[in-house]
Amino acid sequence: MSTAVFIKDQTEFEVLKKDTPLLVVDCTATWCGPCKVITPLIDKLAENYGDRAKVMKLDIDTNKPLAKEFGLKSIPAVLFFKQGELVESMIGVKTYEEFSATIEKYL
Repeated sequence: MSTAVFIKDQTEFEVLKKDTPLLVVDCTATWCGPCKVITPLIDKLAENYGDRAKVMKLDIDTNKPLAKEFGLKSIPAVLFFKQGELVESMIGVKTYEEFSATIEKYL
């Protein structure tokens, strides 16, 4: 089973954003309870859509500038980038179906 891996830093994020047709980024933190609720859903997305979209995680505590760049005030936040542009943000706990429907919309 493949799982979503963490983006290491801003440089890696910029490369991913530029080179990935559809990038899904779960903005999370180790102390965030609701984030832990959606972790299995994000990993399932990575497994099911890995051939068509790149599903990654971003620890906002170790990447504060990125969290600030996207104006994140609440997590979990799942950001969808198509061709490098932020096209949608989903804030809070959502169902797997809501996440997958959003991915499908941009594929």
